[in-house]
Amino acid sequence: MAVKEGWKAKQWYNLVSPDMLGKTNIGETVADEPEKLIGRVIETTLGEITNDYSKQNIKLSLKVESVGGDSAYTKFVGHKLTNDYLRSLVKRHSSTIDTNITVTTKDGYKLRVKPSCYTIKRARANQIKSIRQIMNQVVSAKAKEMDMVQFIQEAVTGKIAASIYHDVKPIYPLRRVEIRKTKIEAEPGAVAS
Repeated sequence: MAVKEGWKAKQWYNLVSPDMLGKTNIGETVADEPEKLIGRVIETTLGEITNDYSKQNIKLSLKVESVGGDSAYTKFVGHKLTNDYLRSLVKRHSSTIDTNITVTTKDGYKLRVKPSCYTIKRARANQIKSIRQIMNQVVSAKAKEMDMVQFIQEAVTGKIAASIYHDVKPIYPLRRVEIRKTKIEAEPGAVAS
């Protein structure tokens, strides 16, 4: 009987996406005290937020930042592409070139960004090195000129990947470029954990 009373004491809260994602209702969660929601991480897809099911392969991580009334407001903490989508990009006799870079945006956010290039044919070691350098340069330059919201929107919508594709194309033919993962490592004024 105690279990039922505990469950009855809980309340449902609407999860609200951050401003950068249009402050839409992304679902519900339950808690007996609103304070217990703060810090809870929710995963959803960009497709669910935008109602564009071609974007189902983009997973967003959102953390509950504050609670007001029966709404829990979230902030963006990172995104990643689904594993099945990433596996579908890997082809035989081609190269997958990954890099992992930490950048700081114009407004002081420290982000971990993981872009990947998928070539048409297998690339040689010196070409892979050049492609990796260009990926790092493009991502660093974009971060310096944009604030966090702009950078994340361009990373998630594929605009940064398109810039990488454009700059790498003269070196080696690419099939696809993706930003497979982003993560906010530190906010301005916050000490990195």
